[in-house]
Amino acid sequence: MRIAMGVEYDGSVFSGWQSQKHARGVQSDVEASLARVADHPVHVVCAGRTDAGVHATQQVIHFDTDAVRTPRSWVLGGNTKLPPQVSLLWAREVDESFSARFSARSRRYRYVILNRWVRPGVLQQRVSWHHRPLNADLMHEAGQRLVGEQDFSSFRALACQAKSPVRTLKSLTVTRRGEFIYLDVHANAFLHHMVRNIAGVLMSVGDGDRPAEWVSEVLNARDRTLGGVTAPPYGLYLVHVEYEPQTGVLLEPVLPQF
Repeated sequence: MRIAMGVEYDGSVFSGWQSQKHARGVQSDVEASLARVADHPVHVVCAGRTDAGVHATQQVIHFDTDAVRTPRSWVLGGNTKLPPQVSLLWAREVDESFSARFSARSRRYRYVILNRWVRPGVLQQRVSWHHRPLNADLMHEAGQRLVGEQDFSSFRALACQAKSPVRTLKSLTVTRRGEFIYLDVHANAFLHHMVRNIAGVLMSVGDGDRPAEWVSEVLNARDRTLGGVTAPPYGLYLVHVEYEPQTGVLLEPVLPQF
């Protein structure tokens, strides 16, 4: 049978989601834990591979197994063997055609910026920090230039291996709540470093370094070297993966707030 599960994790202690030979990936810990519950090796497929330092409140995985366990047993049994930075949230049996990655219709990320003149203490590695005052309304206005089907070559890492740079950005919002600024992006899929590069460009607009029109210039140039600084990973959270209703995997966004 095929099992789908939800996972949340603090990415600050990991070198990304993917298993690696010489670094610690979330995937390795999850697979080792589920293998002990299943009593056989387990290989999991995720909805979206996150980078080093990036967090998730609603990652989705699937794996195949011959072991018969209740959803509660998969979750509680798996969690007993996981480090405190990782937690399995839910489990359910799905059709064998379901893929956590390829069945996904869209994904949502939230980027959290602490905008004050002193650095964070308690929230170190949980949020990004920008010491200069940011105009969230101007960032939101500038970000609307990115909405729609676009060539995001200027917003992907030089090492990005995606075959096409074209993605459909369904929505982008920037809101302020006290000292915190929240950048929420929703797209059919994302390129490597795409959200962090968008955040870096919008922060340059928000603190007055660049005009709002610069966002369009960067987009149209299709050149990563003109795209400004890549924002740090610590403020980035994978918060939602959307699937067709017939898959039985219907989820709500889990949005971190501070």
